[in-house]
Amino acid sequence: MGVQFGKWNFNGQPVDRELFTQVSELTAKYAPDGASVGFRSTVGMLYRPFCITNDSSLETQPLINPAGVMLTWDGRLDNRAELLQQLDLDVHKTHTDADIVMAAYERWSPDCFSKLIGDWALAIWDPIEHCLFLAKDFIGVRHLYYLLEAKCVSWSTVMDPLVLLAGRPFKISEEYIAGYLSVNPATHLTPYLGINAVPAGKFVRVTKGEVSAHRYWEFDPEKQTRYRADAEYEEHFRSVFAQAVRRRLRSAHPVLAELSGGMDSSSIVCMADLVIAKGTAECPRLDTISYYDDTEPNWDERPYFTLVERKRGREGHHLNLGISNTDSFLKQPEGALFFPLPGSHQLSVEKGREFHQCLQSTQSRVLLSGIGGDEFLGGVPTPIPELRDLFVRMHWVRMGQQLSKWSFQKRLPWLHLLFKSLEGFSPQFICRIYEKPNCAPWLTREFAKRNGPTFHADFQRTRLTGALPSFQANVITLNHLRRQLNSSTLSPIGCCRVCYPYLDRDLLAFVFSVPREQLLRPGQRRSLMRRSLNGITPDEIMTRKRKAYISRKPLVLIESAFARIEALLQSPVTVAYEWTDGKMLSSTLAAAKHGQIEHLLPLLNLLKLELWLQGLSFRSLLTSSAPTQSSVLDEGHVGKHEAFVT
Repeated sequence: MGVQFGKWNFNGQPVDRELFTQVSELTAKYAPDGASVGFRSTVGMLYRPFCITNDSSLETQPLINPAGVMLTWDGRLDNRAELLQQLDLDVHKTHTDADIVMAAYERWSPDCFSKLIGDWALAIWDPIEHCLFLAKDFIGVRHLYYLLEAKCVSWSTVMDPLVLLAGRPFKISEEYIAGYLSVNPATHLTPYLGINAVPAGKFVRVTKGEVSAHRYWEFDPEKQTRYRADAEYEEHFRSVFAQAVRRRLRSAHPVLAELSGGMDSSSIVCMADLVIAKGTAECPRLDTISYYDDTEPNWDERPYFTLVERKRGREGHHLNLGISNTDSFLKQPEGALFFPLPGSHQLSVEKGREFHQCLQSTQSRVLLSGIGGDEFLGGVPTPIPELRDLFVRMHWVRMGQQLSKWSFQKRLPWLHLLFKSLEGFSPQFICRIYEKPNCAPWLTREFAKRNGPTFHADFQRTRLTGALPSFQANVITLNHLRRQLNSSTLSPIGCCRVCYPYLDRDLLAFVFSVPREQLLRPGQRRSLMRRSLNGITPDEIMTRKRKAYISRKPLVLIESAFARIEALLQSPVTVAYEWTDGKMLSSTLAAAKHGQIEHLLPLLNLLKLELWLQGLSFRSLLTSSAPTQSSVLDEGHVGKHEAFVT
């Protein structure tokens, strides 16, 4: 696992080898375990390893086969044993993940991407086909970006070299900014016009004259898992959940797991302990990190995460998220740190250094996160997907029974639930009439109008035909998570790879295929998970009420850092670009100073965006011209490379 970078000159000129030296030095903070480079005439590929598994230390990338195919691979291959058998490779020999992927490409060409299960990103230069393949896993845990220009294409798993070594400033993608200020940007976008992200679950094919993106895998809406008794569903869930956790414990170093005291993180830790105790995990030890904030009166997770610590017989690491230095809020990060995406400030850097100290003390390189559990396992107690399934299947009697049960549970009229269930089948243009867009009031009308589809991204019509409505809802949620993951980057402060057991491909395939009533029942939120993990996760956590509270930190930050905010907004870049209305923004800030604001979190995002834009301007990375709407590279779209030149 590590950093990949490459460049291919279309004009027949050899690549500049000095560039690869600069890239290696620039990316050393992300992957400190050395570097190696391979060159083939007009193509160069660099790999900096970040060794996590035992066999990753044996790799020397890029791999080059006898036909001249060059491959770099950053990831964790979960179905190694299955692929070794399908490829007729000797199981008694040591095969690295990259070796197996190269063999898979030699056997199946790009069709091999659908067979790779795990968190990964790869680049393959094929001299026979004379093309470049860039691909990443179905959820987009790993990142991969590319910059396509008239004479060359460059790609990297971190954005720094593409931006900082381009030798020119960039225009900002207005479509990305609209996404950042609403529901997260689309997965093919970056803030820099001309630099694109490889979308999750797709591969990008680049030749000298064109570029195209293709979906290589997706969940099967026809797959259904049906058993006679609840116990069979529970056994199946325990099996795939244990497998998902075990896969992410494949590490030569101790693994660190977030432990918040909620059901998701606690279940990961308890299942990991069970897997390790059985001797089926590769990692030597599991440590935990828990966050607390004594300044939040409504948030006290200590009783719950300490409950898991007592069960384990081991105290974890505790990180204080309290506001220790409000003067650092909305202050440019000190030093030469570069943050390619908006969202970071000096206060976040200080908290990041504290987290890095925890990584160093535990010697961990992997962090387990509970993201995905709430979203897919019935964390939101809504009957709407189930009722829509019953409606399209014309199970009227069962629908009436469930309406009655949920009406009693939710204390809502059954007619209200029926209307909420059926309105999702309305055409999208009708929904937009009475649904307010996810748009803050200080954004200019012209900006909101130009980016209307982005601000209405939450309003997606449920189809009456094809996949069941509950499956459609899962895909929509999946796409939201893909956007969220695509909006994150590796920290330049400390080396760590985040893994998400609840986003395991096999686990989600099972969850998407079971009846909705298994996951969620009236009065039984997380029904399947609670039943399946009974006796594994402490009862006090499995039966606790939903972990939710209103945070006062954002308002405290605005009040305490108001002088810095006023200084930041003396000459706002967002106003100069006509994204925001200066007068409306000023009145909103005046109200926020006195604790009167409706759109607090969007305002914080806007302030972080402004801070980031001013930082880019200081580095001379922004063009003086106005931002431009992005070119969209949809599935199957083919375009001349000139269309992507900034």
